[in-house]
Amino acid sequence: EQEPRQRVHAVKDLIKQLPKPNQDTMQVLFRHLKRVVENGEKNRMTYQSVAIVFGPTLLKPEKETGNIAVHTVYQNQIVELILLELNSIFGR
Repeated sequence: EQEPRQRVHAVKDLIKQLPKPNQDTMQVLFRHLKRVVENGEKNRMTYQSVAIVFGPTLLKPEKETGNIAVHTVYQNQIVELILLELNSIFGR
């Protein structure tokens, strides 16, 4: 089990490997999704529900191998982590 800081660092490093336009698009999208969660009182969307909806779409594996249910759990966890640690990952 990795420490939470190590996970954030690992995700940040992976994002930095993406082409700049992809990083920028990802940042804009995740900042928007964070605003959606912040309005959860009205729209009933939590970090977890946004992660469930967007995880499989945003973090689709290149090759579908192994257990899709396991992939989905990891995808959701990564999306949730990015939303929770948005400023640490993308800066302020």
